[in-house]
Amino acid sequence: MPKELVLPEGFVPAEPPDPPVVPKDAATVILVRDGEPGLEAFLLRRVVGMAFAGGMTVFPGGGVDPRDADASVAWHGPDATWWAERFGCSPSLARALVCAAVRETFEESGVLLAGPDAGSVVSDARPFHDARQDLVDRKYSFAQFLADNNLVLRADLLRPWANWVTPAEESRRYDTRFFLAAMPVGQHADGDTTEAEDVAWQPPSDALRDWAEGRRGLLPPTWVTLADLDEHATVASAMAAEPAVDKIIPKVVRDGLQVRVVLPGDPAYGVAE
Repeated sequence: MPKELVLPEGFVPAEPPDPPVVPKDAATVILVRDGEPGLEAFLLRRVVGMAFAGGMTVFPGGGVDPRDADASVAWHGPDATWWAERFGCSPSLARALVCAAVRETFEESGVLLAGPDAGSVVSDARPFHDARQDLVDRKYSFAQFLADNNLVLRADLLRPWANWVTPAEESRRYDTRFFLAAMPVGQHADGDTTEAEDVAWQPPSDALRDWAEGRRGLLPPTWVTLADLDEHATVASAMAAEPAVDKIIPKVVRDGLQVRVVLPGDPAYGVAE
């Protein structure tokens, strides 16, 4: 798998911000299921005109809402301290990241990692469709949504996977923690979001082939994640993995008109500005 990515003209600013923009905290969830050919991942192609990663294929996710840190959320699974140790952050931020991961997955795919009690998950999230749009519009918090519907956030259904930070050269930056989650039985992942042009379940190898042949645009966090997932034949195998969650910050290398993103391990990474 390549260690660099050539970006289209205009994807990063001609002049990097000085000083660099402080990254916003964000969460992304890699939804996986066992399909006919093996493990499949849920992917969204973002609307071309979006300010960040327009036209790119991504996993569901988004920025942390300050209200995601609400400690009143009914919660089952590893506590905030456990997550803080995995992601190298404060317990308060860790709680917000987990809550944001579940909220954003619901908003962008309709999949709800919550249930009426600690031992169950809603079998059909469609009855909460109206609330889903209210959450997108920030009319109320995810904590309030869970409380109003007597639901428990199932943190035990998530696994820590990776931590990627947008290069310092970009004007929009995110410190994104990646989570892995198995698709709940009975639920349906959809493309009912204004942020996506289309959605699909694909084996990681197929998505990577589409990227290599120009049918998909993938940023480094996505293609690296897909390459890692491709090592697992089943959801159970991926969920049992315990990858090191180190903070990865790609760098931008400019060579004339060409702009490349390089990752740790590439010889150009150490000399990139």
